[in-house]
Amino acid sequence: MSEESKIGVNNELMRERKRWLFFGIPWTFTKYILTEKKIIIESGLFNSSENEILMYRVTDMTLTRNLFQKIFKLGTVTVYAHDKTNPTLEVKNIKNPKLFKETLSEAVEKDRLRMKMRQSEIVDDMHGFHEDLDDPNFFE
Repeated sequence: MSEESKIGVNNELMRERKRWLFFGIPWTFTKYILTEKKIIIESGLFNSSENEILMYRVTDMTLTRNLFQKIFKLGTVTVYAHDKTNPTLEVKNIKNPKLFKETLSEAVEKDRLRMKMRQSEIVDDMHGFHEDLDDPNFFE
C-alpha cells in the first residue's frame, strides 16, 4: 500500500516523530499524529500508550526553538487544550515544527466549524461550562 493511500485511510493530516536533540535522530518511541479530528500521541516500546486530544478542545499553541534545535532544524510546539489528561502537550523536537503548527491550526479551525463551536463554548471540566456562558449578555 502506498504512503498516500495509508494517509487517506486513516484521515491523517501529518505524522511527526520525537527526535533526539543532537543530530535530530528519530530514535525515540514517541509519535505525534494529526488527524482531522484529533491529535494522537503514541509512546513506548515494550509498554506502549496512546493518548489523544480532540481538535476542538485545543485553545492555543506556541512554537519554540532553542539554539540546538535551530542548528539541527528541529522545534517544539506546545499545545494548550481543555483536556483532562493533557492540558499542556509539548510536541518536542520535531523535524517540521512550523508545518506541524500550521496544519494543527487549520485542523482546529475546521473542526470547530464542523461542530459549529466558538472558543467560548468549550466545556470547562471544573464548572461544567465556560465562564462566558454564565454571562446573561452572552446569547444576545
